[in-house]
Amino acid sequence: MKVTLFDAKPYDLPGFRRYGEQAGIEFKIYETKLNEDTVSLAAGSDAVCVFVNDTVNAPVIDRLAEYGVRAVALRCAGYNNVDLEHAFGKIHVMHVPAYSPYAVAEHAAAMLLTSIRRIHKAYIRTKDFNFSLNGLTGFELRGKTVGIVGTGRIGRAFIEICRGFGMKVIAYDKFPAEGIDYVSLDELFARADIISLHCPLTEETRHLINRESVGKMKKGVVIVNTSRGGLIESEALLDGIKERKIGAACLDVYEEESDVFFRDFSGHIMDDDTLARLITMPNVLLTSHQAFLTEEALDSIAEQTVGNLVEFFAEGRSENELCYRCGRQEECRKKRSRKCF
Repeated sequence: MKVTLFDAKPYDLPGFRRYGEQAGIEFKIYETKLNEDTVSLAAGSDAVCVFVNDTVNAPVIDRLAEYGVRAVALRCAGYNNVDLEHAFGKIHVMHVPAYSPYAVAEHAAAMLLTSIRRIHKAYIRTKDFNFSLNGLTGFELRGKTVGIVGTGRIGRAFIEICRGFGMKVIAYDKFPAEGIDYVSLDELFARADIISLHCPLTEETRHLINRESVGKMKKGVVIVNTSRGGLIESEALLDGIKERKIGAACLDVYEEESDVFFRDFSGHIMDDDTLARLITMPNVLLTSHQAFLTEEALDSIAEQTVGNLVEFFAEGRSENELCYRCGRQEECRKKRSRKCF
């Protein structure tokens, strides 16, 4: 099996080389992202392996199909960068739905604690031998209300962490799970001291945090996003921060991150004015899509991605195949046991 792996980073390679060798997969590895200009690199491959900022739109899908590429293997859970409806009937798409929910949930908690206890500011001060505590007053999590938007595996893992801190948990999800106090989105916005986003990016959830929703929130609310940048309207977030409505923002993702994240721009002028302004805000903590980056998660991602490819090419189907009809049972043929097409 020949697989072209796009947007490769040094931390990706050990796992994919190890599991690929065991499965008899020959990886062609490129640092460049998959898009309309680079899709020709996939010629002669049976499948491509892509990440969150690769472009798998209609023109790319058509070119891949022309080259005889039969599968797109996402090495991530999210798939908003893939035109699933256009892929139907042309190319099969698989993802890794649960590589390590604890990696992302723990990063969300780490960002929250770092922000509200000013740990990042204290670290910088002590490096300059400044041991003053002025301006470092934070607040405790115990007794605070946290609103969780999205209670899939990651959301539920974050709920466990929040309960461990003695927080009151409320949540919103179209598909409720047992043992969680669900409320409407408007009620969540109104009641939560902290709002943490753990839902996928869809047309329905795009700009879930906008000027209108910010207006419904408590003064001083803390917003945490380790899911997808497009869930938050960046300008609305900036306005909420400048108006002192939003007390802090912990962001591991950004709406226009695809041309910025995973690259080194130190020493360069930042072209994205919105991102530059966010970074200058003293109550914004930003990491560059780092939440998944643990040894355990990387190993699981490589193992499951290779497993998806092996299963598909051996059996013609994969348990983790994606289809725009999934969830619409009146149209879905697979139901987790058959081919999508």
